[in-house]
Amino acid sequence: MVRPPITIVLARAINGVIGKDNDLPWHIPGDLKRFKALTMGSAMIMGRKTFDSLPGILPGRQHIVMTRDDQWSVEGVDVAHDVEGAIALAGESPISVIGGAAIFDLFEPIADKIELTEVIAVVDGDVSMPDLRSSERWREIASEDHMMTADTPGWRTVTLVRA
Repeated sequence: MVRPPITIVLARAINGVIGKDNDLPWHIPGDLKRFKALTMGSAMIMGRKTFDSLPGILPGRQHIVMTRDDQWSVEGVDVAHDVEGAIALAGESPISVIGGAAIFDLFEPIADKIELTEVIAVVDGDVSMPDLRSSERWREIASEDHMMTADTPGWRTVTLVRA
């Protein structure tokens, strides 16, 4: 069976922060709309803390939670304990890897694409990631800037593909 495409969907501040207190440390409505469009119809793979940060089951997407806890379960959520198990649960659906940092690290070596939202701000947080654009494994093929408003910092969407 051919593996479905794997896309990492990641929001990261310019100082590397991706989270604070198990949540996003910013609120950017345009990025939330982009996240929905990118993940709709896909199998979303995430860690348990990322799942816990969601408002609930997001419609139109399969939820696959990777956890070491053999007892963890939530109705409507598929549970995997390793990368191969998570990919198997996705079947033929495209895969969106949505976090957190440990899950991104596991999938980065095998992902086909990264859809990055870069928040143009230095943000306080407790989880960070390196800028994957500095790796020779990735090549930027598209970007679009979004201006700061009274309510949101500036942000940039960046699409990276495996080099």
